[in-house]
Amino acid sequence: MKRTVRTLPAGLRALYAAALALTLLAGGFAAWAGWDWYGAAHDDSAAYAVQRDQALAAGEQAVENLNTLDHRSVDRGLDLWESSTTGDLHDQLVAGRKEFTAQVKTAKTVTTARVLSGAVSELDDRAGRARVLVALRVTVKAPGGQSTDKDSRMLGELTRTGGGWKLSALGQAPVGGTSAG
Repeated sequence: MKRTVRTLPAGLRALYAAALALTLLAGGFAAWAGWDWYGAAHDDSAAYAVQRDQALAAGEQAVENLNTLDHRSVDRGLDLWESSTTGDLHDQLVAGRKEFTAQVKTAKTVTTARVLSGAVSELDDRAGRARVLVALRVTVKAPGGQSTDKDSRMLGELTRTGGGWKLSALGQAPVGGTSAG
């Protein structure tokens, strides 16, 4: 028995070749995109950036909280101070609360702070520790209605707790050529 081999017309062969090339190209692109996605999803630097951003946001908010207090609602303000802190700083605030409340009510001042900028200077994600530098403008309104603005830079240390990042130390940042200590 004689076999006959049929060949496809040239136009149909070109169409099949183009379809095969497009299929291979699409498969290659899908493999590359999947590999790229997997790499990004398992990249430690993305998780580190999230922790850095969370620490910065918490640090800025805590520094602003600890520089804002109204004599008409001292207890609410001090509650906010305590909820923003942990460790020795928290213990100091709790221990001195009664005397500080009396001082603020006597002075009758309203202090508000606004964060101008902030940065994370150190982050140890594994240990749950961070340091932030926060620039803020503090406005103090005296009982006579006169207010004054003061710009300051604060250095804060943060500790990650079960409730998120909290301020564990706070102090003035050195200015100009002065040393830190």
